[in-house]
Amino acid sequence: MEIIQWVIIILGIVFIATRFMPVKGITHITGQDAKKKQKNKNVQFIDVRTPGEYRSNHHKPFKNIPLAELSKRINELDKEKDVIVICQSGMRSMKAAKVLKKNGFQHVFNVQGGMGAWR
Repeated sequence: MEIIQWVIIILGIVFIATRFMPVKGITHITGQDAKKKQKNKNVQFIDVRTPGEYRSNHHKPFKNIPLAELSKRINELDKEKDVIVICQSGMRSMKAAKVLKKNGFQHVFNVQGGMGAWR
């Protein structure tokens, strides 16, 4: 019985650790670093906030693909191009970056601090 408890504890620790560990291949960048890439034709800018959030405050290069729709709309993106992902605070964009990595995107950038960092 004690062995089963240890196995459950270890599996719980592994599960929690994998949820919070950074995903390999996702680069965190500042808003300023993202701005420097605006004119690059090989970069896709994705805003994963809700349509309402996007309408109230968005910036020119970003296309709105809400996080909840990303998996269904992933074919709208080019896997050969870099992807810069932004949200309000950086949390949803991190989730979106993980989705992109798991779907074969090689160069994924998450804007740390989200829209607040863009200013």
